[in-house]
Amino acid sequence: MAAQRDQGHNGDQPPAAVTDVSARDVPAARERARAIPEAAVARLAVYLRVLSGMAEEGVSTISSEELAAAAGVNSAKLRKDLSYVGSYGTRGVGYDVDVLISEIERILGLTRKHSVAVVGIGNLGHALANYGGFPSRGFPVAALFDVDSDLMGVPVGGIPVEHIDDIEAICREREVNIGVIATPPSVAQDVCDRLVSGGVQCILNFAPVVLGVPDHVEVRKVDLAVEMQILSFHVARRADEALAEVTVDGTRPGVGEAVVGR
Repeated sequence: MAAQRDQGHNGDQPPAAVTDVSARDVPAARERARAIPEAAVARLAVYLRVLSGMAEEGVSTISSEELAAAAGVNSAKLRKDLSYVGSYGTRGVGYDVDVLISEIERILGLTRKHSVAVVGIGNLGHALANYGGFPSRGFPVAALFDVDSDLMGVPVGGIPVEHIDDIEAICREREVNIGVIATPPSVAQDVCDRLVSGGVQCILNFAPVVLGVPDHVEVRKVDLAVEMQILSFHVARRADEALAEVTVDGTRPGVGEAVVGR
């Protein structure tokens, strides 16, 4: 029976730099990876983005306080997160930026080869297929799929569009391990099933529907409408907090202007 599993999105990943890991280090690395909470994984991706930017600027070492401030977290949480990857820094010196980048990349699986397939070449799919951040961050797009006959063979981002009927064969041939679904919700599950049959292990789902997948397949759901609703909640909450600051005489502290109609 397929499990219903969807999770929230996370941020961009910087380029992967392949590092050598001795055979005796692999089991320990796997154990550390399994022990990392989902929220910490998302923060590791943020640290990696920040560190990569600093490396490009020539920064060689960074303190936990500096990295925490740049990533928008407190230093205690950052040190806890980095302990999951086996990095504790050096007292009085901080973290070696290049070493820390390599450690986080290994934990996030960025030292492995990835290939991406995008299904649904509408406005969103077209934009994703042309997004230069995928290949530059270690996620090259290897295949594009749609049902529109007018799109067949047309290159988007340098990759010709194929028919969805060929998903299984092409994904296996090109060793695609990440699928991006940008289709209408009515066909998303069928597309998901085809991707899984083609050997895809992870799916980024932009369709507003919960997908049923086998236990070995991971799904990340990106629902832009839900994200907007969350932002709406924060706007409303801040407006309510501002309203609650109105004093008994109808003025806001420090402003001195009456609130008309309240």
